[in-house]
Amino acid sequence: MSVVRRPDGKWRARYRDASGKEHARHFDRKVDADRWLASVKTALARGEWVDPALSRVTVGDWAARWLDNQVQLKPSTRQRYASLLRMQVLPVWGRVPLSAVTHADVGEWVRRMTEAGLAPSTVRQAHRVLSLLLALAVRDGRLTRNVATGVRLPRVGRAEKVFLTHTQVGKLAAAAEPHGLIVRVLAYTGLRWGELAALRVRRVDLVRRRLLVAESVTEVNGRAVFGTPKTHHRRSVPLPRFLVEPMAAQIAGRGDDELVFTSPGGEVLRNNNFRRRVFDRAAESIGLAGLTPHELRHYCGQSGGGRGCQREGGPADARARLGGHDAGRVRGPVRGRPGPGGGPPRPGGGSCCCGLSAD
Repeated sequence: MSVVRRPDGKWRARYRDASGKEHARHFDRKVDADRWLASVKTALARGEWVDPALSRVTVGDWAARWLDNQVQLKPSTRQRYASLLRMQVLPVWGRVPLSAVTHADVGEWVRRMTEAGLAPSTVRQAHRVLSLLLALAVRDGRLTRNVATGVRLPRVGRAEKVFLTHTQVGKLAAAAEPHGLIVRVLAYTGLRWGELAALRVRRVDLVRRRLLVAESVTEVNGRAVFGTPKTHHRRSVPLPRFLVEPMAAQIAGRGDDELVFTSPGGEVLRNNNFRRRVFDRAAESIGLAGLTPHELRHYCGQSGGGRGCQREGGPADARARLGGHDAGRVRGPVRGRPGPGGGPPRPGGGSCCCGLSAD
């Protein structure tokens, strides 16, 4: 390390990094050159030194590299991250060097998004994407710390869950005929929509009355993409006895690899199409306007489902497996309100049969 005066009168401070590469900066005053060199020396001693050339890459360029390397993401998650980058992150940060992003600026960005009326969940997701790509820059030696950490974020209010009664499920299924079996399977097994739409004949065991959930389908840019369930784990769920005969009729004549439930044209059953053509009208006709297929999952075998699923207070890991959750996310019974129409919540404060607290 050295500070020398150049012929033009400026002071040149220089040093070599651990790899032997020389770095230099020029200053008008010697005191400024000394101060800068001292800060570099301290950073080298603490292991906090970052090659300035590495941190000059822009957030936009780094974001593209970060997203390309996220091989573990499901297609739907990748699409959501790409949308957040395109709509919220890159318009503000795209041309900013990694080294120029500050904690205060990130906080200001979060405030502006909130004041612009974006939903708290969207603001939090956009912040998470920025934080994730900055975290990779830290691990890659381009930044000393993640400046997005610790930024105050808007709170997300939890929507109150609706728990239907047995009578309401029956009325909804009847109103949805000839697709009532779909309603009943969603309500009495707790399957997610994508899991039901991806259920294949070979994974229906009518003798043991079990459904093997090993696959899920989601719509990405208009395409049906098959993959693993939400938690990437297979699970077996009980099929109520009274649904065995209808399921047997549903899969009769179908090959082992065929889907159990399909559209009228024999293609993958899509949530939006099913809601528009069948579910929304059926729900409205019995006074349940606004109900979604996913909310049937909260009912989860309340009357006639697998008995192990109905035991409130059972082992958290067992209840998590039935619902397709990580055990750490199951915290006991979920409190809810009666279903539309005044039906009473199920015993135990309105928890779903699995006692799940997350969807």
